This record gives sequence, C-alpha cells and structure tokens, in this order.
Amino acid sequence: MNQSNTPERRTLILTGASRGIGHATVKRFSSAGWRVLTCSRQPFPEDCPWEMGPEDHIQVDLSDPDDVRRAIGEMRERLKDNDGRLDALVNNAAISPKGPDGERIGSIDMNRDDWVTVFQVNFFAPIMLARGLIEELKTAQGSVVNVTSIVGGRVHPFAGAAYATSKAALSGLTREMASDFGHHGVRVNAISPGEIDTAILSPGTEKIVAEIPMRRLGTPEEVAKAIYFLCSDQSSYVNGAELHINGGQHV
Repeated sequence: MNQSNTPERRTLILTGASRGIGHATVKRFSSAGWRVLTCSRQPFPEDCPWEMGPEDHIQVDLSDPDDVRRAIGEMRERLKDNDGRLDALVNNAAISPKGPDGERIGSIDMNRDDWVTVFQVNFFAPIMLARGLIEELKTAQGSVVNVTSIVGGRVHPFAGAAYATSKAALSGLTREMASDFGHHGVRVNAISPGEIDTAILSPGTEKIVAEIPMRRLGTPEEVAKAIYFLCSDQSSYVNGAELHINGGQHV
C-alpha cells in the first residue's frame, strides 16, 4: 500500500463476517482502527454490541450473482465516504453442504445444482467482488486476501468434493489475480487454514489433531493475525502467496 497517500483510517470489506474466522478478523482490524464493512446473508443482529455494525453491514446472498452485483453497487456507494478507496477485500465466506447425517458428499453423490451453488459462493463471488471493486482497490493500492483451505490439496474426511475443489480453484485464481491485479498496484494473496477451532468443526476432528505436528487446533484469532499481515504494509512485496496456517499439517 502507498503509505504516503493512505488516509488515517483504512477500510476493509469482509465476507462471511458473522462467526469464526470472519468474526475474529472484524475484531482484529477494528482494534487497529480500520473501518470494517461486513457482509453476510443475514441482517445485522439487533443484539450485537458492535457500535458501527448496522451502518457498516451489507446483507448479500453470495449464491445469487444478481444480488452480488447489487451489493457491489452498494459497497461502492458506501466507499464514497472514504474518497472511493478500498484498502482491503477479504473473501472469507464459503459453504460446504453435508449429507443428511452431517457426512461429507463425494463427487459421485453431489448433485449438479449444489456444485453450481458451492462454486458461486466459494469461487465466483470472490472474483466478482474484486473485479467490481477494482477501481477502489487501485485508488488505495490495496490488497485482496482469498481464504482457501488445506482441503484444496487433499481428500479430507469431512470436507465434501464440491467444497474442496472450489478451494483448489480459488487457490489457482489467487495466482491469476496476483498477476493481473498486480499490474495495477493491488496485491492478491491467500491464506490456507487447516483445522481451526470454529463452530463448523465435525465430530472426529480429534483424530486429525493427532496427525498435526503442533498437536492442537488453530484459533480464529491466529488466522485473523495472518490476514491482517497480508493487508498491512508489512507485506508490501508479498503477492501471489498462499500462507499455510495449519500447525504443519500440510507437511
């Protein structure tokens, strides 16, 4: 980012902000003084104590391309308050359909409509948002972070085929975006979490933990710190990287 032209308060747009990694990311950036525009399928909860939540929340259904386009227009309008600058876009939202008993759905059993929905949310929405907000990202010399997953490179006992392949595709997209957006001064990187202690963990995770060199789950806060690093000046020459956050599980 160009520090000399950066306003005192930077702005982040974050999808999937309501829980887990997304919620921890909101807190990490806000504590550093950033304005955070949160995006989720649900309206802002009335009982949430977040002071600027309602004013800085955008309700959007990422599975609906038309609604994504509408939301991009709303985001651009809100960014006018920040001189049309967007310092960071974090594509964190993702879905992973399960079977009737919570089991993973493999490539044979996943129906086509569910494949399409998963890819729309996990793969197409991130590039739609980045392209739709490219002028604001260029103005700020900002950063994009795509949240991939360790399952993009291996068959996982809990993650279904559609989720895993969408994350593998997002990893490849990050490389392409880093090349294309980099010409405009916008960095694009990815984080690839492993087993993180969130609400979406499946029963039996303890068996996987035994295979992790650090012998523990990661925390959402640890992931949020890595996201913050990739959006900060400390990573000003990092572009096209995929940071593994998994306690060594990938080795």
